[in-house]
Amino acid sequence: MAGATENAANVIDMDSSLPPRPIRVLVVDDDALVRAGLSMILGGADDIVVVGEAADGDEVQPMVAGHRPDVVLMDIRMPRVDGLTATELLRSCAPAPEVVILTTFHADAQVLRALRAGAAGFLLKDTPPGELVAAIRKVGAGEPILSPAVTRQLIAHVADGGAVTRRERALGLLAELSEREHEVAVAVGRGRSNAEIASELYMSVATVKAHVSRILTKFDLNNRVQIALIVHDAGHLH
Repeated sequence: MAGATENAANVIDMDSSLPPRPIRVLVVDDDALVRAGLSMILGGADDIVVVGEAADGDEVQPMVAGHRPDVVLMDIRMPRVDGLTATELLRSCAPAPEVVILTTFHADAQVLRALRAGAAGFLLKDTPPGELVAAIRKVGAGEPILSPAVTRQLIAHVADGGAVTRRERALGLLAELSEREHEVAVAVGRGRSNAEIASELYMSVATVKAHVSRILTKFDLNNRVQIALIVHDAGHLH
């Protein structure tokens, strides 16, 4: 499981003359109009296909098993099974699709918990269509869609009594890393891309990817967002 999301979800066929297959998306929201709108927006992109729609979190796992989406666009508040629970269930299994949380709130405790559970980022429901499509493409390519500024805003605005314990845990985890891995982890926390980290730390992109994969494995994480959250918890970016 760990490190799986460093690989691009949009796998290119072995025959390089063929175009990449479309990014497969499952839309999950209890509002039929929201589902229809999202499906219409995403369906208008020639490299994205909506493979299904679900009205509640309890429908997600069967639909993921049946349709094999690359990305699940997940509402956070639903009547029977909320998006947080559905995300935790999905991300605990391998292979798992990437999850992008849909919310109407900038600072939501459930959004932060979903990111800690392995979601690749979140989008507000009023995100402009072009930005929504761009975000799905980014996640489909194995990249997170969460800026350090947004992460800091979330952590600062969500009341959480476990901050001290998490800081101690985060510092302990980071202490397990080599000096180079620690530098890479902090750069990931700052939202740097692999290419940017390679330039800053004078190493190849392949070496950066190897360091990121080792960090994911050491910490038993799913993706770079979780590395960034650990760096934030440790207080390294304040």
